[in-house]
Amino acid sequence: MGWLGRKDPLQILAFRSYGTPTHLYARGRALEDEAIDLAQKGTLSLLISSWKRFETDEVRNTPLKLTLPDGRGFDLRTDGDGYYLLDQAVDGLGALADEEGWVPYTVAYDPEGLSRPILRENRFEGRLLVPPESAAYGVVTDIDDTILHTGVTSYLKWQVIANTLFKRAESRIPLHGAPELYHRLHAGAGGQARNPIFYVSHSPWNLYRYLEYFLSRNAFPAGPILLRSMASFLSRRRGGAPHKQHEIENILKTYRDLPFILIGDSGERDADIYLELARRFPGRIRAIYLRSVRHGGRMRRVRNLIAGEQEVPVCLVHQSEEVLEHARGLGLL
Repeated sequence: MGWLGRKDPLQILAFRSYGTPTHLYARGRALEDEAIDLAQKGTLSLLISSWKRFETDEVRNTPLKLTLPDGRGFDLRTDGDGYYLLDQAVDGLGALADEEGWVPYTVAYDPEGLSRPILRENRFEGRLLVPPESAAYGVVTDIDDTILHTGVTSYLKWQVIANTLFKRAESRIPLHGAPELYHRLHAGAGGQARNPIFYVSHSPWNLYRYLEYFLSRNAFPAGPILLRSMASFLSRRRGGAPHKQHEIENILKTYRDLPFILIGDSGERDADIYLELARRFPGRIRAIYLRSVRHGGRMRRVRNLIAGEQEVPVCLVHQSEEVLEHARGLGLL
């Protein structure tokens, strides 16, 4: 709902996702369009944009239709938070992919299911990644303090709050050498592998456009972006695997013949999650790289955690060049 009760135009955010030649996994969210300008300057403007990102007006329990380039259509319905998910077997997706493996699609509202008019074109673009046969391995990477400095180890996480609320996406600086590192991993040993890159974060879906804009502006290779719901973000999950572990498990189960590199940081629980995944999926993890953080206690904990690891190479690194050098030694580059 816009200012003074004015209704905003409707939109559908189709999150970049992934699939296989025979399985489609598409996610997104139906929302009112708050017209957020990610490049807007000024403290007040940044605060307003941040408020809009988190104060969303969802389009709940509403029918949608997803259409593939060959004309095949699938009926969807948003849930109580405006999210949609299509997770089902679909033949022939590989034939619809471009050379990088991206399959485009469109999502639209069913006009008969709406109680208000659509003020803009009822056609919203999305795409999902089907890794090409040339891929030698996949890469799963964290975002916070792995490719983007956020300050997750700061006292009461005040740096995370300040960076999220008061910094434009275009003013955020990637960690040194990160874009080049991921392009080298995407290219692989022969330079033409087109290895898929998956960006997984504990951030809520409300920051999707912000993070997508950051990755695009800083020329990171395109890849699925996997975040979590605001409800999950605000509450501590009791029982079951953490969000990040759950998402990576899904990726490993989807691509059973593809080994993976896992990249994270030493600030929170990446080491615990990645080592657990390596144990649960033996032979699937080629290497684990953890960026060092400026926090003595957390670094000691991670060093103790990985000290006895012998099955999977685990490296604490300060610079992207260290990852490149180690990956070359493994024949990954």
